[in-house]
Order: sequence, then structure tokens, then C-alpha cells
Amino acid sequence: MKISKEFDWEMAHRLLDHESGCRNMHGHSYRMELEIEGEPDESGMIVDFDQVSKILRPLIAELDHSFLCDERDAVLIAFLREQDMKHKVVPFRTTVENLCTYFAGHLQTALAPISNVQGFSMRIYETARNSAVVDVKLREE
Repeated sequence: MKISKEFDWEMAHRLLDHESGCRNMHGHSYRMELEIEGEPDESGMIVDFDQVSKILRPLIAELDHSFLCDERDAVLIAFLREQDMKHKVVPFRTTVENLCTYFAGHLQTALAPISNVQGFSMRIYETARNSAVVDVKLREE
């Protein structure tokens, strides 16, 4: 059985040293679609939706209406700090693929102890037509 939950947030970024227009500062309306697979426990739930929100909402709140910065982008980081603008510095290129891996890593750590959860699939849309997907198996069915 699977349950699903969606999250959304607004965030800006740029791709340092990229050849296309994405090297410029720009923003997206991100949307995450999450499916969690498992068997309902004695409460009748695979996992409580509120528990999933408590895992992901703090991460999303940190990114919502902020600028996601590659740690190598020293000039931009200095500017954002000088302007007292909300930003998050990360140790990876700020692609949607890496963002998906970032969120999935946090969720994997949090869900691993829940024995009836078998895995999850996470899709993050950067635009209406562009997304990245990661599938994580926590245990065999």
C-alpha cells in the first residue's frame, strides 16, 4: 500500500559555472510529491501524515522564500549576507537532482526505524515540466 503527500515552496538559486541562463539568479515554485510504501500497523496507518510533515516542514521552511547557494559561490554568499537576505548554503550544486537527494537523505534517516515502512519515492518539480525522482528502499517487502 502507498500513501502520498505534497509540499511546495518558493526558492531562488543559480548554477555556478553553468553555460545556460541558469547561471543567473532565478527562482522557481518547487513542488514535492512523496509516496511512502508499507503496510498499515495496528493503528491502521503506514505512517502518520503529521509525522511526515514534522520531518520535512522544517527543511522546507528553511528554504521557502530563500536563496539556495552552492558553498563555492563565495561572491553571492557574501552579497546575500551583506544584504541580510534569507539563504541556505549547501555543499552541492543547486540542481533539482541534488535537492531531491538532500531531502531524500533526511527522510530516509527518519523513516528507517519505522519497521512497517518499506520505502518511498520522492519527485521534486522545479518547473511544471521538469522534475527529479529518487526511489529509496528501506527494506525488502
